[in-house]
Amino acid sequence: MLSEVKVGPDTTTINYGRSFMVGGLDGSIRRTVEHGLFNHDVRFLSHYRYRINGRTWKVVSASPVAYTAVRFEFTNPALLSVDGPIPKHVLGLTVKRTIAEGVHEDFDLVNYHGHPVHLTLEIEIGTDFADLFEVRSHYQRVRRSIRTFWDERDQRFTSEYSRGAYVARFHYRVRRTATSARRHGHALLFDLVLNSGERWHACTLLIPELNGVVYPAPKECGQASITEREPFIQRWRDAFSKTRTSDDALTRTLEQSVDDLISLVLDVRGPDVPSVLSAGVPWFVALFGRDALISGFQTLPLHLGFAHGALEALAAYQATALDDFRDADPGKIPHELRMGELARFDQIPHTPYYGSADATILYPILLHETYMWTGNRKLLETYLPVAERCLHWIDQYGDRDGDGFQEYRTRSPRGIKHQGWKDSGDGTMYADGPLVEPPVALCELQGYVYDAKLRMAALYDALGRDADADRLREEGEALRTRFNSTFWLEDEGTYAFGLDSRKALITSIVSNAGHCLWSGIAPPDRARRVIARLLAEDMWSGWGIRTLSAAHPAFNPFAYQRGAVWPHDNLLIAAGCRRYGDAHAAAQIARGILDAAAMFQRYRLPELLGGQTRNSLGFPVQYLGANIPQAWAAGSTLAFVHVLLGLRADAPHQRLYVAPALPSWLDWVEVHDLRVGASRITLRSRRQGGCSHVEVQEITGPVQVVPLVTWEPFPIRR
Repeated sequence: MLSEVKVGPDTTTINYGRSFMVGGLDGSIRRTVEHGLFNHDVRFLSHYRYRINGRTWKVVSASPVAYTAVRFEFTNPALLSVDGPIPKHVLGLTVKRTIAEGVHEDFDLVNYHGHPVHLTLEIEIGTDFADLFEVRSHYQRVRRSIRTFWDERDQRFTSEYSRGAYVARFHYRVRRTATSARRHGHALLFDLVLNSGERWHACTLLIPELNGVVYPAPKECGQASITEREPFIQRWRDAFSKTRTSDDALTRTLEQSVDDLISLVLDVRGPDVPSVLSAGVPWFVALFGRDALISGFQTLPLHLGFAHGALEALAAYQATALDDFRDADPGKIPHELRMGELARFDQIPHTPYYGSADATILYPILLHETYMWTGNRKLLETYLPVAERCLHWIDQYGDRDGDGFQEYRTRSPRGIKHQGWKDSGDGTMYADGPLVEPPVALCELQGYVYDAKLRMAALYDALGRDADADRLREEGEALRTRFNSTFWLEDEGTYAFGLDSRKALITSIVSNAGHCLWSGIAPPDRARRVIARLLAEDMWSGWGIRTLSAAHPAFNPFAYQRGAVWPHDNLLIAAGCRRYGDAHAAAQIARGILDAAAMFQRYRLPELLGGQTRNSLGFPVQYLGANIPQAWAAGSTLAFVHVLLGLRADAPHQRLYVAPALPSWLDWVEVHDLRVGASRITLRSRRQGGCSHVEVQEITGPVQVVPLVTWEPFPIRR
């Protein structure tokens, strides 16, 4: 049956905080591909392989058992030994790999042969201490001299690399075995004699060390380590609002998304403090501006800590001066922060790097939304100066030529060419195919500015700063008029991708126009046409809205941002559809993305999926190299349900507005412990007779639940 199809990656990945390990389905790590054990953007293990009597084990199966653990099952090929041949498939090897900051591996070998066997289990180990940017680009920028040591008494193999005060070490330590290892080159060998039915066990610890800081591996073996950590993970789960639905696959997807978000907490602390999410595993285990802001926005109804964490972490790195190498201007919010060797020695600008045109605009938007869900006046007053500096950047530096629109162009020799959310080098192109050279004014950036100014005006209302509020509303409305007279494509019924350096329209049909619905910059009559255009056959894949029209000459469903489908992109578009009263379109988009999620292994929605057209016997196509999990992908599945429920908080006035519009495929939704300010709410929405109703089952605190017939955005005028 189609529902049994499960799509998944060709790698195994485990992660915890700033550490992650990527390998093949056989547990191996190959230097020539994007594999390794990484911590703080350094690859500590670049080659890893298990062998038996000089042969490679045959992998039987491999499966994650938690986001921190994976299990491999192997059997033997036909072997030669000192006692003669050993038939194939008479030996079993189980490897359990568990990560904290370092990695713990358990080896359990059993002899099912009817005779004793002589074996040599070999573990090959190699490390290059490469920077993550070198690994991803497949280009070595630093020549490293690596020293290795073997301490036979301590059963510890150590590799070391230093560059001035920068020192990296990798320790591979053998524990809990009656059979000592011996070193042979870059391998450890165990010489074993196993009687029939006999089992052999060993543990190994994979321990990174950077500048004197040791990142320890879990002390306990396999399941014990997972069990030991479970209470901490359960504390995190308990801190989230709980969502159940009439659709079992959707409920499982939502539960997995919560676990994915927990797995992405960058600096692992408790759930009661602000926590920032890394963008995604494996390649974006770092602070990213737009990703943290959007995922914070998506998760506000569930857990307030991620929005607060994003506001706090990004404020700490807000630029204070011009810096061409880092594309920084005063007030700008960072794009990406890295900690590897290349960053430490200024060979890349990511310390942090500021080449993002949208993160600075998104910051005031998240601040307002966080205030609306929390009513936290202290939080507002703490971060309002940061948001005000963002507004100054928007007017002073975001508008590069003074024409009233936001443009971007890198000044750094190592900067990102395109700086919208579609930041790949080939993702911005003219309608006839050629690539667009910056500066570029993207359509969604103008919408974000419109939204940011109206939201900041609302915050000024709350603070009694009427003149500032009126000024921002006037600026927002002037931008809206100017934008709609410049960017609209009447023949296509949508907005242009952007303006090029000559101020000519880039008329490619792209999903970016849907963000203009989310921001509210589109008039209602045009919004209806944009929705129709986005759901036309060339844009709608069946699994979601493509980033680029299938009719475009550059369309490629396998390309990163030239035809693939991105969940967070679709979520923002669906929220925009609801803003303009089209609940049917929002439900269609949600159904496509959520159907795809249900077909991925463990209901884990990846960063993006292929843009191939869905058919009755099809399944979503895995995008090679997609991050799984990805913060704004996991956040999207949860936020789709909130879009269908039509949730809008007004914690300062102790209200929660609900405008449910459940589609035919969703009979009911329950949300437990929804937090609005200091209050908690449990509500149930159900569909009956073609209409959706909401029932308040429990309230703790003074909040009032206000049902609405149609969803409405926050009031933009006093």
